[in-house]
Amino acid sequence: MKQAAVLISFLLLSAVAGAAADAPQRTLVLDPGEGNPRNSEGDFIQLNDGRLLFIYTHFTGSASDHGAAFLASRVSTDAGASWSAEDAVVLPNEGGMNVMSVSLLRLRTGAIALFYLRKNSTSDCRPMMRLSNDEAATWSEPVLCIEPVGYFVVNNDRVIQLESGRLVIPAARHSLPGESFSGRGQAMCYLSDDDGATWFPSESILDAPEDSKSGLQEPAVVALNDGRLMMLCRTDQGCQMRSFSGDGGITWSPPELTDIASPVSPATIERIPSTGDLLMLWNDHRAIEPALAGKRTPFAAAISRDEGQTWENVRLLESDPDGWYCYTALEFVDDAALLGHCVGDSTVGHLNRTQVLRVPIAWFYEN
Repeated sequence: MKQAAVLISFLLLSAVAGAAADAPQRTLVLDPGEGNPRNSEGDFIQLNDGRLLFIYTHFTGSASDHGAAFLASRVSTDAGASWSAEDAVVLPNEGGMNVMSVSLLRLRTGAIALFYLRKNSTSDCRPMMRLSNDEAATWSEPVLCIEPVGYFVVNNDRVIQLESGRLVIPAARHSLPGESFSGRGQAMCYLSDDDGATWFPSESILDAPEDSKSGLQEPAVVALNDGRLMMLCRTDQGCQMRSFSGDGGITWSPPELTDIASPVSPATIERIPSTGDLLMLWNDHRAIEPALAGKRTPFAAAISRDEGQTWENVRLLESDPDGWYCYTALEFVDDAALLGHCVGDSTVGHLNRTQVLRVPIAWFYEN
């Protein structure tokens, strides 16, 4: 029955999309299969010839976060309306466990930066950076972005470059040398002022309230119009927690609770280029049913016209009670937003299926 419900959900979204050009359209579904137990989160980059590249994590071992995996890609030649049918290998597995959690960024130099986690063990997980000067045809040798050894979580589509040129990697620290892995994360940033050649840590290392078991996890950072940075973190406090930086990510204000109700699940936040408003994608738990408490459903979008102080036009993208929606990459192409994210369920595993949605910008503003 659950498989039938999932199929009906897919068919209904496709039917609605076909009937209304301004509705969200599912344009790519990456299901797990034999020898490929999980397809996980990725990121997009627009190439100079007009193509779109989506790089994601293709698992070949177990579906665990520690299972063997490599980075694979799909290509779109029509602004994300359709995608190539087969994977291309971008980066073979070079980690003791895997490589995963891709961020793609066009640097001010014109080069494309590929960031990813190289996971060697449960005590060594750190971001790497490779550069391409030929539109992702080839990649440089990797640069290690964090010293010393430790377990650092950096989500997909998280790295940003400020107007100053500074690169910002928001990270959650879960261990350092000599320490065992802790589920309680501490939020911080790693910064580069030379296009990724060298990196240094933020002075602030942020903690959640003492009663938190999760700590601050999977931070996201967005630049505000007044020059500050705003960070959102997933927590077990029933909401996203927030911090601000007025010096480009070096120091951060004490984290505060927000009214962005959510489970222990990350949010994605970026600025819509055509309107200047902020767009947030998250699991909206403002009025969640008791049976769904703690689950990563539903999947919602909201816009902010006041730099993240308040959120409006909350719209549901997915609401299957058995669904699991998270780790969203966001890319704006023409008059649409592309959302690449995990869309699992109990039939395939919560994190084992990835999809791309193409959503007209106007849809986010409808009432």
